[in-house]
Formats: sequence, C-alpha cells, structure tokens
Amino acid sequence: MTSQQPHVYERRRAATWLDNGNALRVRMASRATALLLLGMVIAKGLVQGGYLDYEGSKWHMLPGKAASVVGMAAEDITITGLSHHEPEHLLSAIGVAPGGSLIGFDAVIAKRILENLDWIENAKVQRRFPNKLAISVKEREPFAIWQRGQSYYVIDKAGAAMSGLAASQLVKLPLVTGEGANAAAAELINHLEAYPELLLQVKAAARVGGRRWTLYLDSGITVQLPEKNWVQAVKAVDDLNRTQQLLSKGIKSVDMRLDGRVVVEVAEVALEKDVNGKKAAATSQ
Repeated sequence: MTSQQPHVYERRRAATWLDNGNALRVRMASRATALLLLGMVIAKGLVQGGYLDYEGSKWHMLPGKAASVVGMAAEDITITGLSHHEPEHLLSAIGVAPGGSLIGFDAVIAKRILENLDWIENAKVQRRFPNKLAISVKEREPFAIWQRGQSYYVIDKAGAAMSGLAASQLVKLPLVTGEGANAAAAELINHLEAYPELLLQVKAAARVGGRRWTLYLDSGITVQLPEKNWVQAVKAVDDLNRTQQLLSKGIKSVDMRLDGRVVVEVAEVALEKDVNGKKAAATSQ
C-alpha cells in the first residue's frame, strides 16, 4: 500500500497542476475578451461620434479596405432611374460608398429606406455577391411648385412635396399657393390644359379657403372662380376671351362666383394734364 502512495501523490500533483493551468488560460482568455469588447466599444464610440470621420482619415477607410480583402467591398455599383437627383444622395441614404464595406448590407432594408424618401416612388435593390450592387429607382415627377407661407415646395401630381428638389431650379412649373393647393393642383391644371390660350396667361393660382381658386394672369388680371361648377366657369372665361377678347380690354378682374353672372371690374383711368391744365392723355392703371 505504501509503495502506491507516491504514485497516487504524483497523479494528484499532476492533476492540480493541470487544473491551475486551465484556470490560468481561462483567466487570460476572459481578460483578452474583456479588452477586446472594451476596444470595440471605444472604436464604435469614436466612429459614431465622428472623431475618425474626416477627410484623409485612414481609419475612415479601414472597413472598406478590410472588406476588400475578403471580396466584400462595393466595387461595382449600378444605379438606374435617376433624372433629378445625384447618385451620391441615394447611396448616402442607404449608407453605401464606392469602395466601402458591404459586410452586413441588407438589400430589403435598403429598399425600404429608399422608398421612404419623399422623392422616390419605388425602388429595387439587388445584392450580387460578393461585391456588386444593382439599384433601380423610379423618381416622383415634378408637377408644380406649391407656395405655403414663405416656403416653396416642388410637388408631384399627388401633391406630395419632394424635399430633394429646389423650387428655384424648376421655375417653369405652375405655381399654386394656399392651404390645400398642393392636393387640388392636379385637377385644376388638368382642366386648364384644355384651354391652352388661357393657360399660357396664368401666372399663379391661389387656393382660397380650401374651397375655390383665384387665377392670377400675367397681365395683372385676376379671375375669381366659384366653389361649385368652376370647370364651366373656366370654359366661359375662355369663350369670352376668344370671342370678345375679354382679357385684353383694360380690366382689373373677372368675378365668376355668382352663378350665371360675369362681373367685370374695369381698371381705373387716370387723366394726365399738361402744364396749362388741359387733358392730355388717359392711361389705365
């Protein structure tokens, strides 16, 4: 029995040594993991805080370079369907840059983000592994400019404002003003297009009380349309203008708000006198 004791002792010593070694490795691994997590948290904070996001920053390009090593960088990006916007605006919205990382990129989420932009009607996003990205969009078409207070918005036919477009760049579009004018503009303009001679003279249209329109012509004449039967009123104004040159007779306004009646306000006439007090000329104002 005594001869076996040293052997048993040696085995116990070996087991104890192995246990201590495992514990040491576990502690070292735990510390390394903790340091790694801490480093990741710090790095994330630096990136999100913009501390590494400056021109020429090597850290800023690191994710893309790392992705490139494994063939996951955005090296082939195809975008179709853009007419009024720059590709950079679209890519910025989905967080993609040429040569940047595609690791973790989700085409479904990217499609949802793009279709939430107020200037995109629909979008299609395809990820072609490992480094190709195909994006197809349909932009909303600018239809008119809507003035609301002191602000101007480009709107589509549905009246939806498109923040990505500057109204100052599309001054040839029809101008509508007032609350609710954006939603009602398409109906008005579509009817005015049936009377091209009248439409050419319309400088702007104001929505009054959310119920009716007043047209402002280039000549300074205003045409007040009724709340009801305004389509017939537009036709009547066009007929009178073609047959009797109504809009070229020195008038100030045409009021169509009374059913079956046309009220015309004549422009004021000022008489100019010469130095002797004699009437010299009459001018309309």
